[in-house]
Amino acid sequence: MSKRIGKSLVANGASIVAESAWNAELEDKHKKLVKWLGSNHLAGILIRRNENVAWLTGGAVELRVLTPGETGVASLLVTAEGKRYYFTTENEAPRLHDEEFGALDFEPVIFPWWADETVNAATHLAGGPLGSDTPGGGLTLVNLYSLRAALSESEMARYRWLGAETAAVTVEALRTVEPGMSEFDLEAITEELLLRRGILPSVALYAVDERIFKYKHAVPRGAHLKKYAMMNLCSRKWGLAISITRFVHFGALPAELDARFKSAARVNAALLHATRAGATSAELYHVAQAAYEAEGYPGEERLHHQGGSTGYGEREWVATPNGTEVVVNNQAFAWNPSIRGGKAEDTVLLRDGKIEWLTETPGLPSIEASANGTIYPAAGVLVK
Repeated sequence: MSKRIGKSLVANGASIVAESAWNAELEDKHKKLVKWLGSNHLAGILIRRNENVAWLTGGAVELRVLTPGETGVASLLVTAEGKRYYFTTENEAPRLHDEEFGALDFEPVIFPWWADETVNAATHLAGGPLGSDTPGGGLTLVNLYSLRAALSESEMARYRWLGAETAAVTVEALRTVEPGMSEFDLEAITEELLLRRGILPSVALYAVDERIFKYKHAVPRGAHLKKYAMMNLCSRKWGLAISITRFVHFGALPAELDARFKSAARVNAALLHATRAGATSAELYHVAQAAYEAEGYPGEERLHHQGGSTGYGEREWVATPNGTEVVVNNQAFAWNPSIRGGKAEDTVLLRDGKIEWLTETPGLPSIEASANGTIYPAAGVLVK
């Protein structure tokens, strides 16, 4: 096996992935991609999207400068002959060498910041038809999701760390919430804790009181907390995305809201139980549909998407009535069933027919929901 990276993965003093395992992951991905190029009769592929860069480099490379951008400050090329390059500008090259590509065996191609020669240079180096994950003249647009759907052992190790850290942040933030705080305060508290751990917030849905009931995607707008607060967030590191939602209520939880949480937890259990290799997006959608009806909320699935596969996208796909995507082993999922103020959302792994939680919060109340005799716990509401 050729050397792909010259270091172990360490985060905040913890060893996450050994050098040998990281090398094995990168070598396996490289071989898969070269084989895929041959099957698709392409001489090379130009990779620009952040999720694909992170996937191919095992999370070792972060090209993002503009946080919400789909692409970063460099592009990768892998040829059907197995050669690997990165293209960037003279002003970006020193840092990218020192902090991103220095431990990898990609060959740099550098040009002035005002003269982007990426496509021409890549076409010349590949020597034939060129695929790309972003549109461009003379390029064949491709989607690499099928290659990154099933996660490797070292990817799952990174995911476990990220899930545990994000869950810990959520609990810590939730416990500091007090009446009178604004939705912006909730956002600031949580995101500071994430950023201090080197984790990037990517979705911020922090809402209070009636806004939780009115809007499925309640982005913070500054309302001040009276009794009920929601922290619904996504986080990112190494290209991987975690989703989690938790709630706090001041004073006794109304019986009707408590019942909705229990119903949402049972819909969540039905979805988790049906999340098995070979299941289709459409089948999972109809599982949610039937579960809502059984709970006395027919048609609730029409009010918002129910979640689906995650990984290098907050949602790689969501379950739809006619969806053709298929569940595979070692895949990550984030379901998010909700019923008028009550909701369940965690990130999990499907491993050999079993569900593994990445965002457990054992310090918070839990709802034990079952599907066909199997218990699938969901987070309850923290009552203060």
